[in-house]
Amino acid sequence: MPLYGIPFAIKDNIDLAGIPTTAACPEYTYTPEKSATVVQKLIDAGAIPVGKTNLDQFATGLVGTRSPYGAVNNSFDPDYISGGSSAGSAVAVALGLASFSLGTDTAGSGRVPAAFNNLVGHKPTCGLLSTQGVVPACRTLDCVSIFTLTAQEAVTVLECAQGFDADDAYSRHANAPQNMPFAASFTFGVPKPSQLAFFDNVETPALFQQAIQQLEAIGGKAIEIDFAPFLETARLLYEGPWVAERYAAIQTFFEAKPDAIFPVTKQIISNATKFSAVDTYNAQYKLKALQRKAEAVWQDIDIMVTPTTGTIYKIDEVNADPVTCNSNLGYYTNFMNLLDLSATAVPTGFQKNGLPFGITICAPAFKDNPLLMLAAKLQYANPKTLGATGILVD
Repeated sequence: MPLYGIPFAIKDNIDLAGIPTTAACPEYTYTPEKSATVVQKLIDAGAIPVGKTNLDQFATGLVGTRSPYGAVNNSFDPDYISGGSSAGSAVAVALGLASFSLGTDTAGSGRVPAAFNNLVGHKPTCGLLSTQGVVPACRTLDCVSIFTLTAQEAVTVLECAQGFDADDAYSRHANAPQNMPFAASFTFGVPKPSQLAFFDNVETPALFQQAIQQLEAIGGKAIEIDFAPFLETARLLYEGPWVAERYAAIQTFFEAKPDAIFPVTKQIISNATKFSAVDTYNAQYKLKALQRKAEAVWQDIDIMVTPTTGTIYKIDEVNADPVTCNSNLGYYTNFMNLLDLSATAVPTGFQKNGLPFGITICAPAFKDNPLLMLAAKLQYANPKTLGATGILVD
């Protein structure tokens, strides 16, 4: 029992037997008879579930404000967003209410909240962790994510949580040979300066350069890459027919009780009806072409590095312009699952106002352990506080 006695929290779109699952929609609530496969694996490893956590309704958002249960406040400054959609899961760990937590990640929901709350957020390879017992957002892209204070802790949780699940049609067998760690000297790709976006934040460009220097200090060599295929892929997620998959996930409920849907969430999912089957096939063809272009990047680099987000917003700013703010936060995250990548968000610094900043390191599918080992090396080489606890990396 490698997790014996360790308390963990669960995003409330993941089933825990006997406890209501709401997906942040009271009218949608049901009480499952059995836990999600990933939850049961963690319980079998000795971990103790201590509660369910708030989220952007139906996991649609990167902000943590789209919930009838209220916005989730940032763990460092309550005026700022926590990030979403796995908002409560991140804050619970950052504040020390749980030792680790589960979120989900379709477009960045397991990485953006990690960046905003000074955590490690690991988005596994799609299918590495079972999504049986998870309320789907985009079923073909969804994955269960992990929030921890340190990357080494994430390794332990991942080892306990992963495994092929015959009851999950999207489960995949792990590709073990790819678990070899990156070499002591490794190459990392960085987008061209013209392709970086910080959305008028005057501090985060320098923090990103500082993070690049931290990677170089542990043996990395930076290589400039063309980020265009990744950006073009990211736009497909919400501008293309994948939004119809969100509609498919809750179609019966959406059509029966449309007024029960949070207004911004309803607006986004309603866009699904404008896409035809022809649009879907054309988008699939475009994605295949972009996947081929993106593949070429990995011939020259071991990992790719970006900011997790270019900036952070106050809750009032998001409420005033929810769609634009959310879109900006997904600039570096929305392409990951469409391109079948594994990714780890790592804290690397703080703004002058005390809010955290972090980077995301990513690699092709099944590079999960090597990414986490590299993230651990980065954390220990540049000791910082853990979450919002004030405790230093040991």
